[in-house]
Amino acid sequence: MSSDTNEHEIMGHPGKLAELIDYQPGSIVSREIISKKTGTVTLFAFDVGQGLSEHTAPFDALVYITDGEGEITISGRPFILGPGEVIIMPANEPHAVKAVTRFKMLLVMIRTQ
Repeated sequence: MSSDTNEHEIMGHPGKLAELIDYQPGSIVSREIISKKTGTVTLFAFDVGQGLSEHTAPFDALVYITDGEGEITISGRPFILGPGEVIIMPANEPHAVKAVTRFKMLLVMIRTQ
């Protein structure tokens, strides 16, 4: 599948998460797969050394690594995750993301009412 795959092209059809988004040199690429008022599912591709600075979110967020290695820091505690590993970033706790190697992750955020 090419990087221009969208929700409608994979709706009811199999696909591989890591193939739904491509790396770009020196960049972070994101692609929303599902966007509803109750939550989002977003793929990210981070080039090595790229990251998201520390911030908080009002909802729990599940991170699933599909390719490479990323460092997820939650409340000052770093975790190195690789393919197939998952972690939940708790709501309202500071967290940051950094690419140890090029890596891809799926971010699932469910909003509460």
